[in-house]
Amino acid sequence: QVQLVESGGGLVQAGGSLSLSCAASGSILSFSTMVWYRQAPGKQREAVAVTTSGGITNYADSVKGRFTISRDTNNNMVYLRMNSLKPEDTAVYYCAAQGSPWYEDVWGQGTQVTVSS
Repeated sequence: QVQLVESGGGLVQAGGSLSLSCAASGSILSFSTMVWYRQAPGKQREAVAVTTSGGITNYADSVKGRFTISRDTNNNMVYLRMNSLKPEDTAVYYCAAQGSPWYEDVWGQGTQVTVSS
């Protein structure tokens, strides 16, 4: 089973940038959708960015124009570039691989992003 490991989280001031990485232990070719989720304290987990195997991307309204998701299938990596960060972006960010006809959905362990005002 593929495993996902996120990295790149940390503490940043409002207006700053961070880049998150999601490394898969195996091929992500069979997963039609790679998703970055986040969960802030006391809130439900929400999807913030999606990329499909067909190259389609979609974003939550709250991050549109500030976040960019990308997928490197050759190297089994998914990235999330976050610009113009706001305190409300503070959350644990998770990478997920979904939509495989052969495997269950896979989640990473999460990486903390904290944006100070």
